[in-house]
Amino acid sequence: MERVCFTLQVRPDRLDEYREAHQHVWPEMLDALRDAGWRNYSLFLRDDGLLIGYVECDDFQAALGAMAGTDVNNRWQAAMSEYFTDMGGDRADERMRRLPEVFHLD
Repeated sequence: MERVCFTLQVRPDRLDEYREAHQHVWPEMLDALRDAGWRNYSLFLRDDGLLIGYVECDDFQAALGAMAGTDVNNRWQAAMSEYFTDMGGDRADERMRRLPEVFHLD
């Protein structure tokens, strides 16, 4: 199992809207994430827009690839793209900056 932590940057002027959108994640998006192997997935948002994501999966690249092949993810990424600062890539799932794990207490 992989434990993956990543960062993104939400536009500070869109924080409330971003939070609200995640109170109403589409059920088919949640199903697609589960079907692609995303488990124990959490997002944490700081007041300056720093977004920290954490997910557990068997193979992160395979999980990303499985999501990339779904229509619902393409629609979700298009809807969410306006909330992020430009960090390269057109979609948030292409802008993730993965952080290396340096310690884990089991």
